[in-house]
Formats: sequence, C-alpha cells, structure tokens
Amino acid sequence: MSGAQSLSGITVLDLTNVLAGPFCCHQLAHLGAEVIKVEAPGRGDLARQLGADMSLNDKLMGVSFMAQNAGKRSLTLNLKDPRGKEILKQLVAKADVLVENFRPGVMDRLELGYDVLSKVNPGLIYCAISGFGQTGPMRKLPAYDQIVQGLSGVMTITGQEGEGTYRVGYPMADTIGGMTAAFAITSALAGRALGNNEGEGSFIDISMLESVIATMGWVVSNYLIAGKEPTANGNDNFTSSPSGAFATADGQINIAANKQEQFEALCSVVGLEDLITDCRFTTRKERLENRSLLSGLLEDVLVTNTADHWVEKLNAVGVPAGAVLTVPQVLELPQIADRGMLASFEDVPGADRDIRILRTGIKMDGKAPSVDAPPPVLGQDNETILASLGLSNDEIKTLTEEGVL
Repeated sequence: MSGAQSLSGITVLDLTNVLAGPFCCHQLAHLGAEVIKVEAPGRGDLARQLGADMSLNDKLMGVSFMAQNAGKRSLTLNLKDPRGKEILKQLVAKADVLVENFRPGVMDRLELGYDVLSKVNPGLIYCAISGFGQTGPMRKLPAYDQIVQGLSGVMTITGQEGEGTYRVGYPMADTIGGMTAAFAITSALAGRALGNNEGEGSFIDISMLESVIATMGWVVSNYLIAGKEPTANGNDNFTSSPSGAFATADGQINIAANKQEQFEALCSVVGLEDLITDCRFTTRKERLENRSLLSGLLEDVLVTNTADHWVEKLNAVGVPAGAVLTVPQVLELPQIADRGMLASFEDVPGADRDIRILRTGIKMDGKAPSVDAPPPVLGQDNETILASLGLSNDEIKTLTEEGVL
C-alpha cells in the first residue's frame, strides 16, 4: 500500500460543520480513510451555504463546503429522532473514528456522547473539537475563528504596533484546530495498530484556543522564559534585521538576511558594502537596535529595480528572498502546479460545473495524497450506506418521508 493511502480501511464518521472539523476529516480522507459525513436533513453542513458564489450557496454546494469535503460520502440523519440515533449507533459499531465539533454537552444531551458510543464500540476513537475544550470555565462559550484569534493573543502581535490589532487574513484558528485534531487521531490510530492501548478506544479533546497557543512557541516562550511581552512588529522578523518585507520598483519582496554572511552578501548585492563595517550595523544586536535606519538605506536602492531582479540576485548569493505574491499568482507557480497541490473535478454534481480545489500539504512516497470523488451532494449516499446496514428500500423510503433522513 502506498503511504499516500495509509489510512485505507479506516472508517471515519464526520459529524462536523463549517471548518475545523471538516478540515480535520479532509486530511483523513486524502490519506485513504472512508469518511462518511453525517449531516442534518434538508440543510446539511452550514458551509454548504457559505462562499463567494451565491448561486452555489443556493444549491447547497457552497465554495466553503467544497473546499474541505471532496472524497467524502454524505448521509443525512436526524440525530434528534430515536431512529436516527439508532442508525448512528449502527454506523459507530463498524467505525474506527468519530469526529464532532458541537459545543460541549450537545452530544451528551442527544444521548450520543462518548460514554454511550464507547459502549457500542469499545475501540472507538472519539474526537471532540471545540473552541475551548470540554472542561474549564469557558467550555460552553460560543467560539468562532476570530474570537479565538483575539483570545489567543495572535491579534496583538499581527500588524504594526500602534495601528490597532489585526486578525490573520484566513480562518487560522479553525484550520490549526482541525490540523491538531487530525494529528491526534492518526496518533491514536498508530497506537492502536502497535497494540499500545489493548484495543481500547480514545476520547480526544481538542481546544482551538490551546491548539493556536501551542503554535506560538517562540513568542510565548519569550514571555515565559525571558519576561519579554510580545508586540506587533508588522512585516519585520522580531529576531533579526534586515529580515522582513521591503519595497522594490514594482512590489514588495521578503528578505531574510538572518546570518552575518547573509547580511554581508546583501550589502554587496545592493552596492552598500560600507554598511558591513558601519558601527551601527556590525552585529546582530546593533542591526536590531537600528532596524528602521538600516531598512531605509536598503530600500533606497531596492526601489531602483524590480522584485524579480532582486530575488534572482539575492538568492544567487545565498540570501533568502521571495516576492510577496497574491493568491492567484501563487496558484500559477509551477512549483505548486507540478507537485499536485491542486485537484480538478469535471462537471461536479450539484454544482453543475468544473471545480478546482486544494489537496493537502503532504507528499508521501513522492505522491500527493488525493481522493477520487468530488464533494458530495447532500444525502447522495443515503441509500447505499443504509443498505449496507441491512435496511430495505421500503424502510429507507419511510425514513425519508418521515424526516429521519
């Protein structure tokens, strides 16, 4: 089996909505897991109604949904109906993993929490993703990505000091929470495969807030260990100078001259060799203390030529440099296209058009993990999934007519 399909044979029940949970299960599907997305009848995942194309939202195939749900199967199920609960339990009995991102307590009120489902399947890996975790005084508070970004401290270190706070420009907290959940689930699966848990299941509690804070190791540790409170530094690297974004004749470039030899090479490329021996810039400490002055001197030269010119010259002498690209520009890079980052699906049912979406950032055995099916129409797999549980066509028809499916 290819490493890119290392979760082949694993069944995941995806009871999640919008982004953190669906992004987690997006990773698992691309690694070969069979992911059954359990959605509310009639409306499904809220993300089906979200995205920049209103016509797709009206079809319940919103861009936000399609971005994270390719390769999954869709089953509609009313979990408030006793018959819906029983069907879920039948699925749980055969599943390896269940992922949900309801507010803490919701699954217990539905009588479908871990204590109940672990009796149905003692080996079940149950992953609950929430804003703040299943315990603690904030556990029942509502949480959206921007709320978590603000509470985590991220917004106070993003942007320029003195210009107010800024959120990261995409749902970073949701995405990090989903990635953390996928890592925890695959770890639990690996432990089970190695016989470390003697066939017992696991309850995984993922807090989006803690997941984000865990990625802030450098800035948090500067406070915990060195007593330095993190601040917003704009595009500047707070650890070194010159390292940040610089203007050129036709746009910005990032330069990371973090080492002494890189600083000296940069000065030579831009024709400012005198800066190498200037007492204001001789050492790393002095360059940090005089960052603004140094950046201004460099930009006076950089603006005389194009971004491409400087990127080529600097990289050639070992100074890391790269243009600041727009999203369309980065998607056109051969580096992205040639490594299989983008997937294409033709004439997608429900959307009635061709679509392109992102795969994962993983390469295994030289391959980009992929799925072979586009995002599903709401409830498209009801009949096949329920038939596999032994339900007859008449039973499925009745359940549909009575709003269970």
